[in-house]
Amino acid sequence: RAKMSDLFAAEAAIGYTFSDKALLARCFCHSSAANAGGGESNERLEFLGDAVVQLYVTDLLYRTDGGREGALTAKRQSYVSRGALEAACEALGLIDYLRYTGDVLVHGKTAANLYEAVVGGIYLDGGYAAAEAFLSRTLLPQEAGNFRALLQEYVQARSKALPVYSSRDTDGGVVCTVSALGESATACAPTKKLAERAAARCLFGKLSEQ
Repeated sequence: RAKMSDLFAAEAAIGYTFSDKALLARCFCHSSAANAGGGESNERLEFLGDAVVQLYVTDLLYRTDGGREGALTAKRQSYVSRGALEAACEALGLIDYLRYTGDVLVHGKTAANLYEAVVGGIYLDGGYAAAEAFLSRTLLPQEAGNFRALLQEYVQARSKALPVYSSRDTDGGVVCTVSALGESATACAPTKKLAERAAARCLFGKLSEQ
């Protein structure tokens, strides 16, 4: 059972006061702790929170950005990617209050899932307005320069394969081609790293418009 002092500290880190403290505790119960007899896990809250995050970001971009669907999809992915959710979770220090047992990697996907669970909990406790206020304060888009990571997440969600990169030197710099999901894109830049990022951005935009 979670200590009340830990719950108050977690609540302070979130910046939202829960009416239902049992719901707050459930937000921070990893499946490993639940399986060891620690109550219901946060997985169902994570499922709900994922939908709330998607709705919030989609609504935000629809209202504030006049771009076409493909561009909006790419921007949405920069907000809802695992890297963005993990960064939001770690910035708040929420991972310090997660209850788990065994060898659980408490960063990466686990941190992103915890953030979604907290969003789901706030939504159930205080409604969409409360969840929206939390998201507007804590969720920031992942750096646009990291399109390699965004492309990889997008592709892996739809296939077991990874994007394939190939590059060659030319007088004008490095030409890189990246292929995934039956599509490809090519870009040229002064360095291989920049060329790969540019190609990934082109292919991500192409795939997300389909």
